[in-house]
Amino acid sequence: MCCCNSIVVLLTLVLNCCYGYKVLAVFPMPGKSHSILGEGYVRHLLAAGHEVTYITPFPVKDPPSRLRQVDISENFAFMRNILDVRKFMSKELDIQNYFLVHNVMNSMLYDTYRMPVIQKFINDPKEQYDAVVVEWLYSELSAGFSSVFNCPFIWASSMIPHTAVLSLIDGHVNPAYSVDHLSRDYTTTFWDRLYHWYYITKLSYQRWSERDTYNDQFKNVFGEAITRRGHKLPQFDDVIYNGSLMLGNSHPATGDNVALPENYKHIGGYHIKDVIEPLPKDLQKLMDESKDGVIYFSMGSMLKSSEIPDDIKNGLLEVFGVLKQTVIWKLEQVIPNVPKNVHVVTWAPQQSILAHPNCVLFITHGGLLSIMETLNTGVPIIGMPFFADQYLNIARASAKGFGMRLDLDEKAPEKLRVAIKNMVENPSYRQSARKFSAIFKDNIASPGQQLAYWVEYVIRTQGAFHLRSPALQTSWYKKLSLDIFLVLLLGVILSFKLCKSLLVVIKNGSGHKKKTA
Repeated sequence: MCCCNSIVVLLTLVLNCCYGYKVLAVFPMPGKSHSILGEGYVRHLLAAGHEVTYITPFPVKDPPSRLRQVDISENFAFMRNILDVRKFMSKELDIQNYFLVHNVMNSMLYDTYRMPVIQKFINDPKEQYDAVVVEWLYSELSAGFSSVFNCPFIWASSMIPHTAVLSLIDGHVNPAYSVDHLSRDYTTTFWDRLYHWYYITKLSYQRWSERDTYNDQFKNVFGEAITRRGHKLPQFDDVIYNGSLMLGNSHPATGDNVALPENYKHIGGYHIKDVIEPLPKDLQKLMDESKDGVIYFSMGSMLKSSEIPDDIKNGLLEVFGVLKQTVIWKLEQVIPNVPKNVHVVTWAPQQSILAHPNCVLFITHGGLLSIMETLNTGVPIIGMPFFADQYLNIARASAKGFGMRLDLDEKAPEKLRVAIKNMVENPSYRQSARKFSAIFKDNIASPGQQLAYWVEYVIRTQGAFHLRSPALQTSWYKKLSLDIFLVLLLGVILSFKLCKSLLVVIKNGSGHKKKTA
């Protein structure tokens, strides 16, 4: 009996090993929030029994045995001093322009992938993978890893579905009912739609006109590694449109219900851990004893509250100081004369704070991870957006009834006082937050389980070709039905000319008869 049990255990271990895949996860952005997204993939794929190699500037400490890491933290040098609160406030920096952001990100990735550590990695013939997961962030260069390892690749999108990403696996979204993800206003007026069409046209033209440049970059970074493995070097255009799937950090509760192809899958919230970690003892005691509630204020991981001008910071402290609620402020500096009800921390366990029943309000920059974490816990928000999709994230929260936008400027302290009073005293915000929280958490399987399933599905089906949209093989003029409209227009013109000719003939014929009579 003992021998039989041992055989069963051994077979189980062997089968588990056989079903484990080797996955490469590429998350090169030197920003903490993006490393949180990357670590989410790593965590769920490891939990599903796979081996993961992780390219990251934020290596995981004490990694488990099935995790191997490629440390690219040197690429911090390529992105220094870009995100500065004061520059956003003074309008010195405005990165709502897709093409500006694209140039910055593409340059950063090009420099990153030419680093010796990456070149050594991709030129090692021992490296073999079943699938590659690459983060899309305003550049498609990362898709080149799939050509090196000759395996399917999956796009990991960190935002709500939008034209720039959906056009890589399907087609452009319709401006009639969608908003450009970098818009400041959540509207589809005539001028908004006109601009959106201009943006789509310019994006298409840019990808076409700069295809030789992109192809050269692709060849310079990945060409040697591809040819050394005996593979034919493809055109970069063929590579970027060859994604098997796109896993989006999105959820219908947080975005707009735009039409999506079969190979786009929502997995928003996968970064949130199933079991919320306990608060540190001092914060637990503070929040437990805050009977009037706790207001949590954080500008996220990429912006620093310490960079807010001192006069505005002092004004915010004055507003917080007269509140009956306790305020926890994530602030990267020590400041004197803090009111008794204000608790300043240089680091905060955000998910754990939001999950505490006494947390009544979250003042945030509006990053998508923060939006999902507040939805997960049902806490309303006041949003202070600065760049990228933050404006739309806050606008959507406001439209759904659990958020309010407030710009951080000289008048912010007084506006914040009024906003806090409104949010705390009006129960509708909390009710809406709880309503959408229930929707957000009501899934057929957890986001992490879905993530692992779809990665495995792509590998099992050798690229999931049956899920891919036919839109990528359809000419642009057919998508817009321009050939049909042209034929119809010609038909109308010919019909008009024919009718006109008949009328002339009838008129002439009628006149001839009268003369004869």
